Parts: sequence; structure tokens; C-alpha cells
Amino acid sequence: MTTPPYHEDSERRQPEPQEGPYPEQLERSYPEDLERPGLVRTGRSTFVRPIRPEDADRLVAFVGTLSRATLAYRSLGPVVRVRDDLIRRGAHVDYLNELALIALAGEEIAGLVRYVRDPEEPEHAEVTFTIRDDHQSEGFGRLLLEHIAAAARARGIRVLEADVLADNTRMINVFLGSGYQVETGPPGQIIHFEIAIDPQAQAVARAERREHTAVRRSLRPLLEPRSVAVIGANRSPLTIGNEIVANLLRGGFSGRVFPVNPQAEQIAGVRAYPSVRELPEPPDLALVAVRAEAVPDVVRECAEVGVKAVVVVSTGFGETGAAGRATELELARFARTSGMRLVGPNCMGVVNTTPAARLAATFSPALPTPGRVAMSSQSGPLGLAVLDFARRLRLGFSGFVSVGHAVDVSTNDLLQWWEEDPETSVILLHVEHFGNPRRFARIARRVAPRKPIIAVHPGHADSAVSSLFAQSGVIRTRSLQELFDVALLLAHQPPPPGNRVAVITNAGGPASLTVGACAASGLRVPALGEPTQQALRTALSPSADIANPIDLTPTATAAHYRHALDTVLADDDIDAAIVLFMPPLADKPDEVASAILDAAAAAPEKPVVTSFLGGAGVADLLHRGDLVVPTYTFPEAAAASLGHAAAYEAWRSTPAGVVPDLAGVDVERARSLVAGSAPGLVPASIAAELLDSYGIAVQDTEPGSGPDPGPDAFLSVSADPVFGPVVAFGLTGDYADLMADVVHRVTPLSDRDAREMVRSLRAAPLLDGRVGGRGVDLAALEETVMRISAMVEDLPEIEALELRPVRLLPPGDGVAVAQATIRLADSATGDTTGHPMKGGPS
Repeated sequence: MTTPPYHEDSERRQPEPQEGPYPEQLERSYPEDLERPGLVRTGRSTFVRPIRPEDADRLVAFVGTLSRATLAYRSLGPVVRVRDDLIRRGAHVDYLNELALIALAGEEIAGLVRYVRDPEEPEHAEVTFTIRDDHQSEGFGRLLLEHIAAAARARGIRVLEADVLADNTRMINVFLGSGYQVETGPPGQIIHFEIAIDPQAQAVARAERREHTAVRRSLRPLLEPRSVAVIGANRSPLTIGNEIVANLLRGGFSGRVFPVNPQAEQIAGVRAYPSVRELPEPPDLALVAVRAEAVPDVVRECAEVGVKAVVVVSTGFGETGAAGRATELELARFARTSGMRLVGPNCMGVVNTTPAARLAATFSPALPTPGRVAMSSQSGPLGLAVLDFARRLRLGFSGFVSVGHAVDVSTNDLLQWWEEDPETSVILLHVEHFGNPRRFARIARRVAPRKPIIAVHPGHADSAVSSLFAQSGVIRTRSLQELFDVALLLAHQPPPPGNRVAVITNAGGPASLTVGACAASGLRVPALGEPTQQALRTALSPSADIANPIDLTPTATAAHYRHALDTVLADDDIDAAIVLFMPPLADKPDEVASAILDAAAAAPEKPVVTSFLGGAGVADLLHRGDLVVPTYTFPEAAAASLGHAAAYEAWRSTPAGVVPDLAGVDVERARSLVAGSAPGLVPASIAAELLDSYGIAVQDTEPGSGPDPGPDAFLSVSADPVFGPVVAFGLTGDYADLMADVVHRVTPLSDRDAREMVRSLRAAPLLDGRVGGRGVDLAALEETVMRISAMVEDLPEIEALELRPVRLLPPGDGVAVAQATIRLADSATGDTTGHPMKGGPS
């Protein structure tokens, strides 16, 4: 595994050596956006960043650690002694035509990758790798290939070339296992590789599998530790350090607990130690509860003794301003380079109730009961209320992690842990901000079909967040109450196979409210068929109303409830039932609850929810072993929760979308046009040529010419600072301006995304022919949407794009784009993801 300039052959594409330092004027600005945390296959944390001039001595030390075998692989032959001044030159790059990325282990370089652009073929570059001997076989090569490929793509490089000795099997396997299209030269002592680094489905899939494995291994010391240290443990009750130790013991943690306090001999009956260095063994996990200014030194001590994960519950960081934010980011960088994962700061800890862990590493006075729900919260104080509320709801948790400021361990990481946790069936997220929304979307789309993800986000008019959740199958709620209402249902009942609901009640007023709430939640309360009505008549009071809602009257007994519920659940035209009970109008609520449980158990494929209005302690009555029927104080909450569950099941049962290969796309022509254009608004003729490269014709037609058009529409792409390119679609005129009838989606768009996008306008009946009778060419419109998505994904220089008007023609006649506007960004330095619109790391 190799990297220049440790052999004279590697200098053939470099500037001639000069005396003194490398010319600073050749360097472009340091690309901070290429600084990224990383995880290798073994789960070890690292930090990947571009090399800097001040790394020169570090680079010399790195080369000095390499074995003769590693140097021989680098040199493609006999080892040649290289002067230190030439090695130091390798720390000076221009970040465009030459770029080197280093992966750090502590303060030392664990691995290095470098490309040098071919001046004769600017889309080609030579790439070389060097991994320190003691870190080979850990996965640094694959990680660095992913990082250098993304950076190279952003700088206009499409092919990476490498020469590798035939017996360098580790490097050969990195290339062949990357998922990229790889071409090799004829067999011989040296194998020449050409790696096409355009992202392909196979490459993305393999990178995701590698990431998933690495994340889960890195989180095991955090969520399933064998030993835990509490640094800042306190002898005084009701202090954070004391409560963490007490909860660890009370929660049944089976590993060793090490309180750390230089002033105490025992805490909570457990021997205390004066410092982390004096512990009898390096703990897997350390919880840090000391004042903010002492945290960096404590984390450094943890790294020195080999702690694998750190939870910083201390406050006084990012919430205090820019200086605090800088400190916590530096903490995260240090933890990553030291091979640790870090949760927080400003968090309340970690809970894992699964049998493999029984970890209550938190200061919360309310510990959750075991259950099937896992939750990530980005607010520390909020977590205290959440756990207390969950206990009152009798909602059990498999895990709870308060990520606080989430400078390292994030929601994205935890999703991948709970994805394979057999004890978790529902995932709850409290999300205040996104670090890497595209990574979130990839992971959520993979997890949501098997495990519902329910999220609460404080924004209201944020189309990008709503679009991201909708595309990913995430159930979005607007309040914590709604979050737990939906969780209560999906944790204990199946999602309904459809949206048809039967309402059973003993009072007409609440039933009317329920019917209205169902309509507002996307549910239907259909009239019952004659066979079902006849079956109801046989056992109910003659005064009962057997339409839907089914009013059993105030004299209804438990037997009436059982018969009515059995009957509607047996109806193939009913997907779920809402049962209302007014205790003041009937006695023996325990008997009614038992009847409801019996009926629900007899039809486990259809959900049953209840509202016992005014009934205290009803939740206890509706639990029987593993069988739980959710109950809500008011029927509107029951209907809203059922509506969310029905929408989720509809999303899950729809075939997954694919990003198709589109005919008539000439990417190379489009890249050539972009390369020859200055930043800013491109001329109309160039805009038309760019669109033509993606099979979209711009025709400056007058309204009324050609086939009789339907309504005019627009398609636009704008740069969201967090989510990247956001596509907007709507009809022109009053539809968009007055009714705000515009739909948004985050690229890349699948065929399913495009289909849902154009059909989710409130004005969609004008497009599909339900209003007006004729409709427009929806297939052509959806294809145009996908072509625009492909275009902005392939061409990261596109900052904004608008097609207006887009004339929607009758079915079979396509669409006509009358005018196009395209604006290019200045992408001289590129960015981490290869797209100037995309969000940053985490």
C-alpha cells in the first residue's frame, strides 16, 4: 500500500523539486469540508482530513514506522532511501490537482491516500495508498478509498489509476471489493487498475454495508459495555454523579462499576478510585460528570488508558456560544483520532434494557421498564420528562440514548444499531437538527420497512424536512404527545392493512367527534355491508344503531362490546376498530376492557384502539401479558394515531422505488458544457444544450400552439443549506401563489418519488382527469422530474435551476418546456460529498 513521494517514479507528475519549502502560492485554501470522522471495519474511530503543511514532521515520522515490506509495495520494487526534505514536500498540496488525505490514530498518521491529476487527461489521476503496518487489515484502505473518491469526483476526476504489485493482495482486494467499475491490465508482476469512481448502485451498497458493520462494532462498548467508569461520581445523594452510579447498580448492570472520585473511598457501597489511570482495568465506557473546563483533560486520560466510549453529561459547551461549540468539536475530533466514540456533551446518558446489557447509565430518576421501543433524543433535559411520561403510559423501552449536542454519535448511528436489535420493534426520534440528512435518508429507507420510525421535529413550514421524512417512510409528528400516541399503537398493535375504520361506542357525541377526527387523519368510516349489519342485529339491543358508527346505547354490556367488535373485525371491508366507552353511562369497565382484549386477541391482524373517556386506571385494564390495547384519553388522539399507522402501512406496502437508468443522457457532453461555462447565470443557449444532454427539449412555443395544453407547471431546483438540492413542482399562477400548492422532494429521486410528487398536489385532479375529464401526460411529466434529478446529481456545479413554464400536454403528447434558467456555482475547491448543495458531516 503506497503513497508518493517515497520513490523517484512517483515524481513523474509532480513539479520539479525546489530548494526550500514548497511554493505556498501553488496552494489553494485548505478545504475544511473534507474533514470527516470515520470508522474502519473493526469499529475503530478515526478522523480523516486533508494533509497540511504543518504535518510535514508527522509525515516523516509516519514513513519512519513503515516496514521494508510496506515500503517495497509502495516503491513497486526495491526500497529506495528518500531524503526527509522530499518526504516533507508531500505535506504541501494544492488540494485540486494534488490532494492527500490522512487518517489519524491519536496524533499519528495511521493511513494516507494521495491522488495526482494527469495533466494530459485531467479527468484521470494516479492514486496511491499507504497504511501503517500495525493498522493494516483493519479497513483503513477501504475507508480512504471512499473519501478520496468523493473528493476526486467533486474536483472533476472520473478515473483513479493505480499500479499494484501482484502479491499485494490487501490493496487488490480493496479495489476489487469497492463496488466501483474496475479495469485491470494484463497479468504480470505489476497490475494496473483503472477505477471509475462515478457512484454506482453496487459501490454505494458495499459502502453502506461496510459502514453499517463498522458503526455497530463501534457502538458495542457504548450500548453493551462490560465495565463502566463514572468520572465525577459523588457521595452526596441527588447529585448527577451519585445518581448515575446508583442507577447502574439498581438497573441490574452485570459488569463492573468504577466510581472515580479522588476524595472518596466508596460511593453507593462500591469502591471508588482517585483517577481513571488507577482503575484495575480499562473500562469499555466512561461517563463524565465534571465541570466543563475539566472535561478535555478527563477525555484525554480516558484515551490514554484505552476507554472505548465516552458519554459527556457535563454542560457548558455549545449552548454557551461559539467558544463552547469549538471546544466540543475539538473533543469529538480528539475522541475519533483516539479510537473512541463520544456521546454528548450536555446529555443525560444511555439506557439499554435488553438482556445483553441491562445498562442504566443515566441520572434520570425515572428508569424505563423493558419494552419494544427505542428512542434517540437531541435534548438532555427533555429526556427526563420523556422517561417519566413513558412510565406513566406503561410504554416500555428497549433503549434510550440522549445524544445531546451529537458531536459524534448521532441519530444516524443509533438507527443502525437498533436496525438489527431483536428487542426493538419501534424507533422514536427527537430531532432538532440534521448533521447529514442524506445519510439519514439512506438509513431510514432501509430500516423503516421493517421497523416504524416515528420522529418529532419542531419546524412547521420546513418543506425540506417534510419531504425527507415522506421519502424515507418516517412518520412525522408535531408534538411529543403525538409521538407517544403513535408509539403506543405501533408498539402493541399491527398497522392497519387499509384506512377503513369501524367505530363502536355507547354514546353518540364522542362517536361524532371520532368520525370527524378520522376524516382529518385520512381514514374512512364506511357504511357496513348488509351481512355485517345482520350479524350485529342478532345480538344487540333493538335500540342500537348498527350503521357505522355502531352505537350500542348507554345500556351496553361487556357482551355487547365483544359481539360488536368480533363482528366488525371479521368484516373484510374493515381494517381497524376504534372502541369508545363512557364509564359514567355503564358500570364494570373492567369487564368491558376484558371483552375488548378477548376480541383483539382473536383478530391479531387488525389493530384495535380505545378511548375510555374519563376513566382512570384504564390502561392497566387493557394489559394482559404481551397483549396490550392502546387507550387514549380523547378519541381524536386515537384516530390521529391510527391515521399515521395507516399511512405508514400504505407507504410500506408500495413497491420500493428505484433510480432508473435514463435513455438519451449524455453526461460527458453536459460536463464539457459546464466546464466551459463561467459561474453564474448561463446563457439560454447553453441551458438548452445542458437540458438536451439529459433528454429534455426546450421549445420556445407560444401558448395555444401544438396540441391543446392543460395547465402550465413549473419545476425548480434550489440549494437547501442542509438538505442539498430540493426539487419543487407546482402549477403556475394562483395554484402556487395563492394556495401554496407546491410539492418538494430531496434528490436523488426514484421513480416512486417522482410518481408521488406529481400526484400529491391538491390540484392533482386536474392532472389525472378526475376534474375536466382529460388529464395530462403524467408519465412524461414524471420522467422529466427524474431527468432533472439525475442532472443536478451528476452536475454538482448547478446551484439553481428552473423550468417555467412547463406546458402539460394530453396523455401521449408529453410535456413542453418553454423556458429554462440555470445558475452555476463556483466549485473550484469542490466539497466533501461532490455536491455544493449537500449537507455536511455527522
